[in-house]
Amino acid sequence: QVQLDESGGGSVQAGASLMLSCSASGRSFSGYAMGWFRQAPGKEREFVAAISRLGRSRAYADSVKGRFTISRDNAKNTVYLQMNNLKPEDTAVYTCGAAARISAIVDMNSEYWGQGTQVTVSS
Repeated sequence: QVQLDESGGGSVQAGASLMLSCSASGRSFSGYAMGWFRQAPGKEREFVAAISRLGRSRAYADSVKGRFTISRDNAKNTVYLQMNNLKPEDTAVYTCGAAARISAIVDMNSEYWGQGTQVTVSS
């Protein structure tokens, strides 16, 4: 089992930055690809970003490319999402996930999910 705990959400104005963190406990963190997802009110959950087990590969949704950066620190069992130039349409609950392969993250087939952290961007 892997337990995931997100933090770093908040309320900001458009153009601001936030960094989300997701701390993992349980089985070997470096054995999992990690990712971020989000769900806005009234919408389906969507993929945001993914990173491979050793951080050598990354993938992003088109809507966040150039603004969001995913990274991980395997020594700290933590994955991050740096979000710059936030827009009101980024408002959502952001959740991290873990899976054996990065392709599973991109396909939204996470094996484990966190509880989520709220990000609200006002115009």
